[in-house]
Amino acid sequence: LPMLIGARSNQSQAGHILEGKKMDDIGTILEVLRFSADKHRSQRRKDEKTAYINHPIEVAHKLKHVGGIVDPVVLYSAILHDTLEDTETTRDELAEHFGEEIAEVVFEVTDDLILKADPNRKAERKQMEIDHAPRLSHRAKLVKMADKICNAEDILKVPPANWSIEERRNYIIWAKQVIDGMRGTNRALEAEFDELFLKNL
Repeated sequence: LPMLIGARSNQSQAGHILEGKKMDDIGTILEVLRFSADKHRSQRRKDEKTAYINHPIEVAHKLKHVGGIVDPVVLYSAILHDTLEDTETTRDELAEHFGEEIAEVVFEVTDDLILKADPNRKAERKQMEIDHAPRLSHRAKLVKMADKICNAEDILKVPPANWSIEERRNYIIWAKQVIDGMRGTNRALEAEFDELFLKNL
């Protein structure tokens, strides 16, 4: 689990932005989107052109419109899922703004930042993700699965300029190993990935 974003927060959820609000109202949705967009504002995807915020929005869209997920905690966690891993956001900050449930899901799907920072340990990090996926909570598995599907789609449609065909193929194979460890989570999402896999491998 990530070592640089702190242990679980002990602070109370009382007073966070979503406290007392309807979890699925427009104002709440916009607040989550605003926070994520601000955190990712200077970032681009691996193609170096696409605004990063497009990705978490697409992950949430995939969960709702393919997976049929209506749980706001899952959908908001999807929009925020890369804030701990790819920005300076802390787990405590997420808990303060959006409550413990969302902070925990985001924390669960965040890679070990020490391993991620060391390019020589890339294989170890990838294997750890395979090993850890079956132990995630149901909500975290949903976010992880949708994230892998969206990443695979992006790599196939708009791959990083310096990635060979073999590198793209290896990513899809690895993503399947991660998803295989979460089978039984959501049939529609699993079928979406399987169709993508069969068409491109």
